[in-house]
Amino acid sequence: MTMPSTPSTHPVTPVGPAGTAGAPGDDLLRVTEFLDHDSEIVQDFVAKALPGGGAGMTDVERACALYYAVRDGIHYEVYGADLSRDGLRASSTIRRGMGFCVHKSIVYAAAVRSVGIPSRIYYGDVRNHLASPRLEALMGGNVFCFHSLTTVFLEGRWVKATPVFNKMLCTLYKIKPLEFDGRADSMYHPYDEDGRRHMEFLRAHGDFDDVPYDMVVGGIRRAHPRLFESGDRTAAGSLVADATGPGTSDAALRTGAS
Repeated sequence: MTMPSTPSTHPVTPVGPAGTAGAPGDDLLRVTEFLDHDSEIVQDFVAKALPGGGAGMTDVERACALYYAVRDGIHYEVYGADLSRDGLRASSTIRRGMGFCVHKSIVYAAAVRSVGIPSRIYYGDVRNHLASPRLEALMGGNVFCFHSLTTVFLEGRWVKATPVFNKMLCTLYKIKPLEFDGRADSMYHPYDEDGRRHMEFLRAHGDFDDVPYDMVVGGIRRAHPRLFESGDRTAAGSLVADATGPGTSDAALRTGAS
């Protein structure tokens, strides 16, 4: 399903009818408060994903390798998530080894910038038809506000990438894992493996050069107040346990990182 287009509050590089655009400036490669790719932990993460620093690889190949490193190397988890300013830094998410779409999109945006690929962060509201009953109760329904993905500039055009659900969670929830080839948009499939409706995009908030923290976290808090347990931390729990039962061990949860 095509996402609606809404003007961003940050300048967006003009994109032509075929998705082409002039090359973005260095501002979309810079280190920011949240895209802290100058940190040792982000650099180590990138080095493990790109042996030899990605020498001899094209930008598309680097972007794809980093996509899978984020998708499957960082466990997707809505529960117990840290939405503080420090908790949303790319380095903090890599250190914890888990986060949900907001966190993982930041990591990917930072990682590709570290190898010279311009990136931005996209936010939109979605309807998720396969959320667990507990998560729906906490969210107040199946509309999730400020779902996040990353846009990357490859071969002269912007491409959407969503390195969010890792393979194990896809298996548990019967969702097709999202692949990425660096050329076609990678977004949530509208149907799951059994043909049930999965996710649809409802509203676009736009692309941003860095995380608009107050807008995103404030928007999530206003839309889903019950999701927060205390302060900037979401309620405790496990998406694995939601899918398989409350007796699921922490070890099983951690298996989802691969």
